[in-house]
Amino acid sequence: MPLITRSPATGVWLLNTPRTSYALRIDESGAPCHVAWGPRLTPAEADTLVVPAGEPSDSFEGRPAVGEELPVDGGTRYGPPSLQVRYADGSRAFEWEPAGQRVEESARGNSAELVLSFRDRVFPLSVDLHYRVRSDTDVIERWTVLRNEGGHRVDLLRADSAAWTLPPLPDYRLSHVTGQWSAESRLRRERLPHGETVLTSRRGTTSHHANPWTMLDDGTATEDRGRVWSTALAWSGSWRITVQRTPDGRAGLTGGVGHEGTCVPLGPGEEFTTPVSAGLCADGGFGGASRAWHAYVRTHVLRHAEETAPVLYNSWEATGFDVDEAGQLALAERAARLGVELYVVDDGWFGARRSDRAGLGDWTPAPDRFPRGLGPLSDAVRRLGMRFGVWVEPEMVNPDSDLYRAHPDWVLHLPGRARTELRNQLVLNFARRDVADWAYGWLDRLVAEHRVDFLKWDMNRAIGEAGWSGPEGGNDLLWTRYVHHLYGVLDRLRDAHPHLRIETCSGGGGRVDLGILARTDQAWTSDNTDAVDRLGIQRGFGQIYPARVMSAWVTDVPNQLTGLSVPLRFRFHAAAAGLLGIGGDLARWSEAELAEGAALVARYKEVRHLVQHGEQYRIGEPYGEGVSAVEYVAADGAEALVLAFRGSPRHGSPRVPLRLRGLPPGLRYRDTGTGAVHHSTVLTEYGLDPELPSGDWASALIHLERVP
Repeated sequence: MPLITRSPATGVWLLNTPRTSYALRIDESGAPCHVAWGPRLTPAEADTLVVPAGEPSDSFEGRPAVGEELPVDGGTRYGPPSLQVRYADGSRAFEWEPAGQRVEESARGNSAELVLSFRDRVFPLSVDLHYRVRSDTDVIERWTVLRNEGGHRVDLLRADSAAWTLPPLPDYRLSHVTGQWSAESRLRRERLPHGETVLTSRRGTTSHHANPWTMLDDGTATEDRGRVWSTALAWSGSWRITVQRTPDGRAGLTGGVGHEGTCVPLGPGEEFTTPVSAGLCADGGFGGASRAWHAYVRTHVLRHAEETAPVLYNSWEATGFDVDEAGQLALAERAARLGVELYVVDDGWFGARRSDRAGLGDWTPAPDRFPRGLGPLSDAVRRLGMRFGVWVEPEMVNPDSDLYRAHPDWVLHLPGRARTELRNQLVLNFARRDVADWAYGWLDRLVAEHRVDFLKWDMNRAIGEAGWSGPEGGNDLLWTRYVHHLYGVLDRLRDAHPHLRIETCSGGGGRVDLGILARTDQAWTSDNTDAVDRLGIQRGFGQIYPARVMSAWVTDVPNQLTGLSVPLRFRFHAAAAGLLGIGGDLARWSEAELAEGAALVARYKEVRHLVQHGEQYRIGEPYGEGVSAVEYVAADGAEALVLAFRGSPRHGSPRVPLRLRGLPPGLRYRDTGTGAVHHSTVLTEYGLDPELPSGDWASALIHLERVP
């Protein structure tokens, strides 16, 4: 069956993915309306789901609150609009008038895009709804393009990417994450209340406090069973998702850029393209949905997902701001002994940077600490067999800096208004083209002149007191233009330096989303490196994002945030669930710790292809409720890896085996650590005893290889 078809009888557009279908049509009023989203349908089956339009059964209700493909403001619509427009004369509303439709197929036929074009019946504003489906994923991509074809400015008070409608279910449950700095990605599953539930960031970034994805089910789905509908927004600025449950038992959501009180100004002849809102319907419970998202991100979002990410070392916890060439070289030599493949110099290498109070914005190596620049250190790191990386924070400035003294007008601030410094920083206005070009210029020189292979790109404060008094509508314009210019700088850097790899970081996990991951290679998950806390953070992170992008470090104990001490083995195993990094002060590691660390790094290298490229299964219990584990299985089923964790055991607690997932039946697997041979049916139906050592903070790494 073609990826996209249209029924001549009903006008239903049917979009097909490998396992699901999405159906819509233009109704008698000219509005695009939802028909179905769920298991695969034939065109004839989809036709039977069309409900003839008619008068509302109750004159007080107006149009249904869910069911339009992009609910607009106006008429008898009373739910949250996806599109809300204010015209130059102060009037609002939008009335759909169809203006064309087309289907575009890729040359190889593995993807197709439907574009439905409309215009407003009164004002010269056009709207194109875009839908993309692919033959290798059930994820559907949607976005909207708006064009002001008139002679006066139009304000888009709300311009969402898409609205998604769920089928009628007996109940609805919402899954999402909440958190804060150093406690990101706390997973919540809660019954969806009637009315409107708003998830949002007003901070100009994705934020630590929420993430722009949702999962919805009927309240009965488990990790392994049940149908789950999910969406994720590819946007790295302020965002808003409104989930609605109506009195008549329906549910849906709408989401896109911005937050209340802001708009997107659209001048004459201008066009605004919303970010992609991606949607997925998946069977196999929350785990099945996660694996579908992971495969989509690896295949269609990341640029270099097929690469094996290196083991890195970062100097921050060892040195703080006390950074110089000799000290970094000494750390690099010890990192090389551990088997590290990428050495990263963190904050403190530039300008007058001796604390967080000065120097930010002056991006040249400190002459008293690196008199010959970073080149000699970069060369020495390479001679040790490692790649070279540095920490940068291009979007920020200290008032005590040469940059600020030269360009005080470059920061986000309105003259005469109070100005708040967070972390002694102000935010540079990346919405200005000259600021974005300045940032690209020094980053380009840094990478080229000092042979930099890796950038840890940080953003350590949110946007606040945002002001841009220059262009018309500047204060509203900056919320989207800032992000577009940020994307532009990253894209230009990647094009100019194909070898460069970038980590997105924002005070930890404050900027992680599909938009930034399309331009970077990995994400710093949290500034909280406590191995126990990380197990919960990583569980929430992995609901949508794959282990291939999840940076995780082994740091020293007692942990600087929590004061908790756990064994080095436990810390390594927790970090091995993603992209392994080391962030401790290696100058203080004993010879025994260095030897143990080197062995654990070597073991990770033996299995990291499974972590970074395999299918992930969450098995056991959530951490703190027994044995928690995460399993990774090779695409061909030839190998599997289990990382198992237990906190403080309780006498008399049941010893429940771990029932593995994803193994083909009828095979045998050898434990590469013990030599024991297991049958796949026994592993999946009866379970595996991870044989954790006695005592607190026990962990195990179990690598299984198929026996020929």
